[in-house]
Amino acid sequence: MEKHAEILAPAGGEAQLRAAVLCGADAVYMGLQSFNARAGAENFNENSLPQTVGWCHARGVRVYITLNTLVTDRELPEWIKTLDAVAGAGVDGVLVQDLGLAKIIRQRYPTLPMLGSTQMSIHNIAGARLLEEMGFTQVVLARELSKEEIAAICAGTSLRCEVFVHGALCMSVSGQCYLSSLLGERSGNRGRCAQPCRLDFTSHGREYALSLKDLTLTDRLRELEALGVASFKIEGRLKRPEYVAAAVTTCRQSLAGEVPDLETLRSVFSRSGFTDGYYTGQRDLSMFGTRTREDAAASAEVLGRLAALTRNEVGHLPADMVLTMAPGEPATLAVTDGTHRVEVAGETPQAALNRPTDEELARRALEKCGGTPFYLQNLTCHIAPGLMLPLSALNRLRAAALTALVEARSVTVPYPQAPVPAEEPAGRARPQGAPWLACRLAAAGQMTPAVRRGAGRLTLPLAELAERPDLLEACGPRLAAELPVFCAPQQEETVMRTLRRLKEQGLTHALCGNLGALLMAREAGLEIIGDYGLNIINSPAARQAAELGCGAITLSFECERGAAKNIASPVPLGVIAYGHLPLMLLRNCPGKTAAGCGDCTGINRITDRRGEDFPLQCERRQYTHLLNPRPLLLCDRLPEWDFCDFLTLRFTTESPAECDEVLKMYQTGAAPVGQFTRGLYYRTLK
Repeated sequence: MEKHAEILAPAGGEAQLRAAVLCGADAVYMGLQSFNARAGAENFNENSLPQTVGWCHARGVRVYITLNTLVTDRELPEWIKTLDAVAGAGVDGVLVQDLGLAKIIRQRYPTLPMLGSTQMSIHNIAGARLLEEMGFTQVVLARELSKEEIAAICAGTSLRCEVFVHGALCMSVSGQCYLSSLLGERSGNRGRCAQPCRLDFTSHGREYALSLKDLTLTDRLRELEALGVASFKIEGRLKRPEYVAAAVTTCRQSLAGEVPDLETLRSVFSRSGFTDGYYTGQRDLSMFGTRTREDAAASAEVLGRLAALTRNEVGHLPADMVLTMAPGEPATLAVTDGTHRVEVAGETPQAALNRPTDEELARRALEKCGGTPFYLQNLTCHIAPGLMLPLSALNRLRAAALTALVEARSVTVPYPQAPVPAEEPAGRARPQGAPWLACRLAAAGQMTPAVRRGAGRLTLPLAELAERPDLLEACGPRLAAELPVFCAPQQEETVMRTLRRLKEQGLTHALCGNLGALLMAREAGLEIIGDYGLNIINSPAARQAAELGCGAITLSFECERGAAKNIASPVPLGVIAYGHLPLMLLRNCPGKTAAGCGDCTGINRITDRRGEDFPLQCERRQYTHLLNPRPLLLCDRLPEWDFCDFLTLRFTTESPAECDEVLKMYQTGAAPVGQFTRGLYYRTLK
């Protein structure tokens, strides 16, 4: 039988799980009651997880558990209990976003497979290679990649590459969206996204400027398989069972070389139809859409038909049977699936009065495997002449043997726990005196004399610094390069050449907000400052980042002050203390899709339903940041942050004069003026 890449289906609850398995999924992913990125789903119970895993394994289906949220130090003991339950249930892998949790898994359960969540923002070869170094076996690639970019990463890593092929498509790069956090105190990185992007944001008169259609690449699965993709992932742990049934069935059709039923798939759920997303590299208005009344009405017509797909179990696992009938001995039936073998005894055959039992009669009874996951592949009969066993007895023998085979396949094997490592050192010494100020600038023009004098460290985007290498001589080792927060595979070599050239000209430090950037900076021989995009909010994550090469770390601005204060890190820690915080990282700019790039100055805006304008800052037409309209200000609360080694002033759209003004406010501890926010530092994030 031809072996295809796996179809990986969502299981938000028991009904969705049954739909996925009975419709032919090769694997499912599910969450427990906590620590998963779909907290709103029904999810599964730790106590019954071994039975759930066993039921799936009996049917040849792998089970991946999502432990893919960010976790604070306070939550770690409960998270470790959950991890122990998952490992004890014999699952086939866990999905992880948090660097600290990955470190704990590898220490505690070295043989438990780890899958890098799409929340890790792996969008290039370097990022995948760093996951290899950390002990991952599979990675969910960023959803914002083209066909060519997917192919390059698949060819450049030994990891199994997983690609989303159907379901909801987020506007932001996964793991780099803070819109729900800042606007509603519900973090997507902690499984509580409120989807504010689906609300009405207007760009150049165009409504719903952040709402994308659902993705489908289900008609391109063979093409993706040829690129090296090992797993086809269906989004939808919050969707109903009929949605799961339709998506899995469509994928099965596509892999079989049939024309997939996209119309049924569209009818069960869509947002004004489907998009192929970023796959063709065509990022335009055709990607945008919302759920309409017509979409909802279409669903009613297909739900009943789809529900029928999940009522009966269809045999898809081959079984070989050996029937033995000898005089005066109970008949036996041995069954094997190639790995497991069981043998059961039945009734004693009698002398035949009419037609004796032969292979034809035996096959007639034994091939009736309905209601089980098996079908009869090969039958071997060792039947002594002149013996007879009633069909009813053969039926009971078959049922007993297949039940025993299901039970044998259902046995789960816990992962062995390694000796608990010695307690890690407490971390860095508390800083003496007030934290020093770092200034992250968007453009060289913001580096005024006052900024140059007042900042302990200055940072410019790599492309900006490449055009002004003279600043390296003027500023010395205080000047760092900020690596691109989105760097596609075709750009990696250019970035590396630029880094090596600037290093020869005096560059010593790099600011890195994703794993790919971290590896590139490390290989260029630079000292690394981890940025907020690494999403570090706990002590193990800080230690992991340090082990990967970070000499200093900027915590996520989703990290509440109390949690930040208790983080034990072996390297200096800092936070963003000023700035229009980035709410989304966009590869599809709403401004561009509405009005084009022609007259754009690099700063655009979108407007929410309340009339508030959100800046869009373009990074050289490679990607765009959606910024919070109100700046974060902590200038009057600096003594509360004396546990930090440094505070970063993150300048984006500010004029040079505004940069000077902000810097002075932080140097003097002035009271804030105008509209501002404290961010998430003084709020308990859900």
